[in-house]
Amino acid sequence: MTDTAPLTRPQLRRLLRNARRALTPAEQRQATLGLYRQLAQHPLFRRAKHIALYLPNDGEIDPRLLLREAQRRGKRTYLPVLHAWPATRMVFQRFEQGERLRPNRFRIPEPVIERKRQRPIWALDLILLPLVGFDEVGGRLGMGGGFYDRSLAYLARRKAWKKPLLLGLAHECQKVERLAQASWDVPLQGTVSDRGWYLARN
Repeated sequence: MTDTAPLTRPQLRRLLRNARRALTPAEQRQATLGLYRQLAQHPLFRRAKHIALYLPNDGEIDPRLLLREAQRRGKRTYLPVLHAWPATRMVFQRFEQGERLRPNRFRIPEPVIERKRQRPIWALDLILLPLVGFDEVGGRLGMGGGFYDRSLAYLARRKAWKKPLLLGLAHECQKVERLAQASWDVPLQGTVSDRGWYLARN
């Protein structure tokens, strides 16, 4: 657990990115298995029919076992696709195993844009988000680009919503005491690490 009090958001982001990058390949594999065990049989995952995930980058915890498990169970799975430059939003597009991917402007693989395969955010059941840092009350520190916050901004204006459920995925070393949240930050319902659940609210 990291004490965030003396650090600015950029400083904290740099510290936590370095922490996850420092994990060895063996530690990353163990974390992947730990995350799978935490989520695969959980009712929130089992009930969801439309699940958005991400492909790991920059030391992020790897959800690809969950992606394959969801597809094995006949669930619809989606990956984020960035809008063309200079737009700073993204959409979620259906992804099936073996489908061709191409790198986006950040060199992260994503599906080739096909509008008819995209699903509105409000029609997703579960979004599993990457993050740099998290706390126990739904705070999330992202990479700084704001893509998820802008794409989910309508949720921040609502006092409560049932769908989609927003869960962050992280290594345990990314947990901090408390994150200062900006007005545009979209709170998570919780975060799942390789070691446990941190639910902010039902």
